[in-house]
Amino acid sequence: MTSQRLGASSLVGSRIAYGCWRLGGSEGEVAPADVAVTGVRAVLAAVDAGYTLFDLADIYGGGDSERIFGRALSQSPGLRSRLNVASKCGIRKPGDPSPESPYRYDFSADYIVGSVEGSLKRMGIEHLDLLMLHRPDILMDPHEVAGAFLRLKDAGKVLEFGVSNFRPSQVTALQKALPLPLAVHQVEISLHQRMALDDGTLDHCLSSEMTPMAWSPLDKGRLGAGDPSPSGHPDGDARRRLRTALDALSAATGFSRAVLAIAWLLKLPGVVPVVGSTQPDRIRDLARATEVSLDRDTWYRLLETARGARLP
Repeated sequence: MTSQRLGASSLVGSRIAYGCWRLGGSEGEVAPADVAVTGVRAVLAAVDAGYTLFDLADIYGGGDSERIFGRALSQSPGLRSRLNVASKCGIRKPGDPSPESPYRYDFSADYIVGSVEGSLKRMGIEHLDLLMLHRPDILMDPHEVAGAFLRLKDAGKVLEFGVSNFRPSQVTALQKALPLPLAVHQVEISLHQRMALDDGTLDHCLSSEMTPMAWSPLDKGRLGAGDPSPSGHPDGDARRRLRTALDALSAATGFSRAVLAIAWLLKLPGVVPVVGSTQPDRIRDLARATEVSLDRDTWYRLLETARGARLP
């Protein structure tokens, strides 16, 4: 698989990232007793397929995704040095730390530092290559966050930093307080979910030299093998329209519908899709998206199909 630099940082990762959300058994993909075995097998399959950028978060699987990823690392001596390990923090679930605590976001310095230390312990590693703030904390003090980042960097616990699901204005506010550049901005992007193309997010990444990472690049699997949603539902009809167009392109090219949907994202400047299947065959298949080169006409035809109308 090809690779690229993340933002203006020193990190170079695979052109497609492997997302570890489902390693902890999310959405009942695997029976509880088989979660760890399936997760380790998925990580090692991703490594074999050429993925070197792995995306995690402290809340995935209640911490189990990080533990399972750490188990995979422990089974292959020397593997850690070949990978870029990214994790996210900032989401606090109801009942943490008291029964009355609501679901919320927390960018207080002590919470950020404590979350990273917990992630490192669960994975059994000494540092994160990349830390991202998971979802914007309305109470964020950019200078407090900057202080936490510098504490982590000076301690050798995090090399580079980024954000996830921020508005461009929130990124600007945080970057202004930071003496080091943010490397990435992770946001939902797919043929079906295209808001980042229109709300200034991708433009801001370009102007700021940040790498956009696209989560849910297959629209939660619905552009691949998943259920596109009920007939008559506007989103379902749009997804079926897209799947039909991708199937026609698949017949002409020999690449799967999912691979072509990922290739459409790879055409966007610098975008790194984050794929998350736990099935080794699919993991290997999705890596083939870097072999696809869509011409501009094909790319825009798919966009027009996704919009359900020609461009203005």
